[in-house]
Amino acid sequence: MTIRDSRFAPGCLATVLGVLALGPAQADEVQVAVAANFTAPIQTIAANFEKDTGHKLVTSFGATGQFYTQIKNGAPFEVFLSADDTTPGKLEKEGETVKGSRFTYAIGTLALWSAKEGYVDAKGEVLKMNEYKHLSIANPKTAPYGLAATQALAKQGLTDKVKDKIVEGQNITQAFQFVSTGNAELGFVALSQIYKDGKVTSGSAWIVPAELHDPIKQDAVILNKGKDNPAAKALVDYLKGPKAAAVIQSYGYQL
Repeated sequence: MTIRDSRFAPGCLATVLGVLALGPAQADEVQVAVAANFTAPIQTIAANFEKDTGHKLVTSFGATGQFYTQIKNGAPFEVFLSADDTTPGKLEKEGETVKGSRFTYAIGTLALWSAKEGYVDAKGEVLKMNEYKHLSIANPKTAPYGLAATQALAKQGLTDKVKDKIVEGQNITQAFQFVSTGNAELGFVALSQIYKDGKVTSGSAWIVPAELHDPIKQDAVILNKGKDNPAAKALVDYLKGPKAAAVIQSYGYQL
């Protein structure tokens, strides 16, 4: 910008130029890999974060295992919001993260869901009745919620009973889509996909008891590519704050 108005005194001009120079330095972008189950919460958090700090999130959504492969192959992610704690821990041990930046930002909840009202009962007995043709789950090899689903089935002695009915999504978003479109009568999804402000928003669901699967501890970590980006550190700090916590809990996560 060029300022030609002679009414600007030298001191004023210096002040204006200082403010102009300061603006861009205060606002940065941060590339964030986000586990698919956290899509809705991070969209709200991102809007609040930009409003409160000026920093912008550039988000990619997918399965945690796929993100691990991408990060190891040099993907430009600066912060990783995983659907488990083991993958960030593995990256930490392999020297791919900023030391001391890893923390648990949420504890996820698994749900059995149908898009049909009244189809899923409060105790999940619909699974044992075996009257459905398709049961949707996320890939247990790459998606922690898919792994939790297989653990829940095994704990109930249902693995063999349902194995020919399973429709597998690449991630929890695709598993949800199979059910929402009617391609599967029911499926295991993240509670956050069907829950807001204390209630299930559509269809019918059974919240799977935590004792039926390993805890879904979801860790965040700053990756090496984000070590010099102020927005990466700001995002991690923001996720630990009360405003983000309120959003996270509103989608059925525990802290």
